[in-house]
Amino acid sequence: MTSLTTFEVRPATLRDAKAIAEIHAAADQAANKGLLSQESLPPIPIESRQAYWREAIEYSEPQVHVALDEGRIVGFVGFDRSRDKGTPPTIGEIWAIYVATSQWGRGVGLALWDAAREGLQEEGCSKVTLWVPLGNERALRFHELAGFKREPSSARTVAMGAVRIEEIRLKRALG
Repeated sequence: MTSLTTFEVRPATLRDAKAIAEIHAAADQAANKGLLSQESLPPIPIESRQAYWREAIEYSEPQVHVALDEGRIVGFVGFDRSRDKGTPPTIGEIWAIYVATSQWGRGVGLALWDAAREGLQEEGCSKVTLWVPLGNERALRFHELAGFKREPSSARTVAMGAVRIEEIRLKRALG
């Protein structure tokens, strides 16, 4: 039986960008192990990820929150309005949600999801979507346990480096 801990979740600050970039890189690599080879998708330099997250935090696009365990950042979530063309402004999107691999299964993702859900509701969103690679069973299982449903007609192929992957949109009501 897993012991779930309560994590502090707060809006990210510019000084959090490096920790966010490091978690993003490590969790992304672990999540995509077996889906993509290192040769086909070389790792994105930490400096590039850090610059991306600094800009996101500075301009709140997306809004970024971090989860802390004893003062240390152990995960983050980026959320905002949906980026999908033609969606109404009442549809939000989880742009990214990543947890340090050492913290998987401890409730960090749930704490981040709760913060994103509250933030999107405050913005007037009634539904939320996210995109997940079809081969990422851990992410699919997490989101389905959180009440998301797959939208089979949304399946698409996207380029990641030299590889093409299949991903699917998941959706749920925020009420």
